[in-house]
Amino acid sequence: METYRKIFHFFFFFFFFFSSHHLAVVVTGDSNYPLVESNIFLACGWLGNTSTPGQTWVGDVNSQYSPHEDASAPKSTTVTENKQVPYSKSRVSHSQFTYIFNVTAGQKFIRLHFNPISKPGFNPSAAFFSVKAASFTLLRNFSASLTADGNGHPFFKEFCINIEDDQRLLNITFTPSPDYNDSYAFINGIEIVSMPLNFYYTAADDPSRGFKFVGQDITYSILNRNALANLYRINVGGQQISPSYDTGGMYRTWYMDDPYLTDARPSALPVNQSIHLTWKSTHSAPDVVYTTARTMGQHREINEKYNLTWEFEVDSGFTYFLRLHFCEFQIEVTQEGDRMFQIFIANLTAEVQADVIAWSGANGVPIYRDYAVMIGSKPNEENMKQNLSIQLHPAPRWRTKYSDAILNGLEIFKVDNNGNLAGPNPERRTIPPNLDVSPTTKSNKKSNVIGIVAGVISGFGVLSLLLLLIFWRGRKVKDSGSGTGTSLLGTFFSSKTVKATKSSRGSFLPSDLCTQFSLSEIQAATNNFDNDLVIGVGGFGNVYKGFINGSTTPVAIKRLEPESQQGALEFQTEIGMLSQLRHLHLVSLIGYCNDGREMILVYDFMARGTLRDHLYHSDNPSLPWNQRLEICIGAARGLHYLHTGANHAVIIHRDVKTTNILLDEKWVAKVSDFGLSKFGPTSVSKTHVSTVVKGSVGYLDPEYYRLQQLTEKSDVYSFGVVLFEVLCARPPILRTADKKQVSLAVWAQQCYQNGTIDQIVDPFLKGKIKPECLNKFAEVAMSCLIDEGIRRPSMSDVVWGLEFALQLQENSIAIAKEIDENQEEEKILDNYETDGSCSMFSGVGEHVLSDSKTISTVTISTTTATDDQSLSTGSSNKYTGAVFSEILNPKGR
Repeated sequence: METYRKIFHFFFFFFFFFSSHHLAVVVTGDSNYPLVESNIFLACGWLGNTSTPGQTWVGDVNSQYSPHEDASAPKSTTVTENKQVPYSKSRVSHSQFTYIFNVTAGQKFIRLHFNPISKPGFNPSAAFFSVKAASFTLLRNFSASLTADGNGHPFFKEFCINIEDDQRLLNITFTPSPDYNDSYAFINGIEIVSMPLNFYYTAADDPSRGFKFVGQDITYSILNRNALANLYRINVGGQQISPSYDTGGMYRTWYMDDPYLTDARPSALPVNQSIHLTWKSTHSAPDVVYTTARTMGQHREINEKYNLTWEFEVDSGFTYFLRLHFCEFQIEVTQEGDRMFQIFIANLTAEVQADVIAWSGANGVPIYRDYAVMIGSKPNEENMKQNLSIQLHPAPRWRTKYSDAILNGLEIFKVDNNGNLAGPNPERRTIPPNLDVSPTTKSNKKSNVIGIVAGVISGFGVLSLLLLLIFWRGRKVKDSGSGTGTSLLGTFFSSKTVKATKSSRGSFLPSDLCTQFSLSEIQAATNNFDNDLVIGVGGFGNVYKGFINGSTTPVAIKRLEPESQQGALEFQTEIGMLSQLRHLHLVSLIGYCNDGREMILVYDFMARGTLRDHLYHSDNPSLPWNQRLEICIGAARGLHYLHTGANHAVIIHRDVKTTNILLDEKWVAKVSDFGLSKFGPTSVSKTHVSTVVKGSVGYLDPEYYRLQQLTEKSDVYSFGVVLFEVLCARPPILRTADKKQVSLAVWAQQCYQNGTIDQIVDPFLKGKIKPECLNKFAEVAMSCLIDEGIRRPSMSDVVWGLEFALQLQENSIAIAKEIDENQEEEKILDNYETDGSCSMFSGVGEHVLSDSKTISTVTISTTTATDDQSLSTGSSNKYTGAVFSEILNPKGR
């Protein structure tokens, strides 16, 4: 039967391909779909037809698809780009152009393909344009280069719109932005693909019309008048699925979830099962989506406080439509209630008791659930990006058989806002590089006035900056003459007194508070960035060892790499923070270089490297316990200063980890890397700072994850992970370990609760940590990892607890030493009583033998000290420091 069906599809395809005069390719559906209309695949800038797997692309050159353009405007042109179709050529124009498609009524996918590479004769920075389809604005002032994040890779944007019965003609218009000179629009390819009726849209006659609007007690519908923009389509736990393998001939691309998975404690296991799926309704995703998933791992033993969390960047001010795909395929999950969990979307409760079996009716039956959520604009941050989180939280063990969670697939759409789907580019720029603002013809007079005023202000500003530069240079020469060289000014500066120079990047950098180096000076210091001088590599870029002041002063030089995930904001934050902070346990910033494309930071050189270098994955000898404690205390003091003493403001580090704790030549710990730091709440009434989640996996505060509310207690949580990392000498995330041990924080908490914390200590330290010290240290670390931030200690309390642990360790050693000395003394006395001629007493024998009462007193005192509770610290073999003086005192007791 399957063979006959394929033969029928082949002849159906053959017939329509040769009989249709305006359609590019005919697509057939699978057994769950009625045959849908043919689809259009337009290769812009291409002459004739070309084929890719499952698709035939029609060129727009000298064809019925040639764009419509204003006769009085310059004509568009085509550019060859040497990529696979549809990215091999493009249609480019400085003027508006429109494609007109003759389509049937119904709901459609529109996919716009872009290849953001340099195009001959066109400024690559000037490609800012808008796109409209029918009455909807899909993109506005859009930059393909910024969207591609500088990697130059081709990409596409996908939209969904409905074509009404009386519409039939679909116009897609590309308009260069009028705000910039020489701006142009381009497009490489356009897809128009039909989807099944009411596939994402809500049927008007559906009795169960609508779905849950999270956070509001209403139902929500995707109506025919709505347009959608697909932002993410994820095959959770599985591999990428190419368009040709999508179900229903819709040519969707499904991506892996790894880049978006942020919280997976204790583990987010990708599960791949070969099962027979039973379909109760139309396919919503390819079969493979429902045979892969992520779960919490060992769900029989999982703790219900763990989460699975994904984070997706979205635009503020829009409603979002989410489709979550589920399929229970684990053979032991067969009954309602077997696996129940909670679902949170944007930190709001979407499902209190999610039960896939209850929804689908049986194991192996795919199902999806739809939700809507509003991502509002933050105050003073209109149109800014935010993170949309999806969290799965296992139900408590008493409520479900398996305290676990599962997700197979995920789709996220933006819903139009009064016909608008456009959002800001990922990197907001007021004026693109190398472009001048081009006033529109309607506002020439107003712009001229503004230009005059701006010119006067700019001239005054330039003059002021010039005078300031002259003054600063003069003072620098004076300082140099007095022998201070490039030393920093003072130990601490109020932010209100910071004088600044405007850099070439347009940001204010405090050149008064640290030295601004030229690029040639940095190159001389690093032997032109010699690879042999690289001493570290991080998210910012390479770190070099360099020499300044005539090659007499070693420094650490951190250079931003062009492909770095961090950038100008982190660069400015680091300088702004460190130039004003001075503390024994904070790394000192010497200066910076902001020359052209180069962003470079210069610090004091830390001869011992990072704390992690001395814990594991290196050839360095293991640190003794007392030294580890002193390093932890120093780092805690640095963080305490940030939270309480830094210019009367709370500074939250936001990336506390062992690689950001550096050690100088004397093993003094110094907290470093302030690129992600934020100022904390500025008033008593405000308890947190709302911000997107940033930090390092394994160290991140789970409460900060869930709520996107940052407090200084987030640093406390991260420091708790550091403490266990120091104790256990292993990474915070160890994916090769047993499932229970992947997360150090989770594993350590379980061991502490089970009373087995001594079993996870670094083998080098076994037997070297006194029990009372270990107990206190573990107690401090555990308190830092409490789920609720408000219940965690302050860094002041952490400092006190660690100092107390160190005191317990040192006192125990001193007591043990005294015990050894006392036992040796007793042996000496015993030897004397049995053999008075012992040679050991040759020097003091006359004194001892001169008075037999003395011997009697010594013997009695020794015996009394053993039993006297006032001399004991808790057991019969622990003594005070006064014991031995009493033994040698003839009048002792």
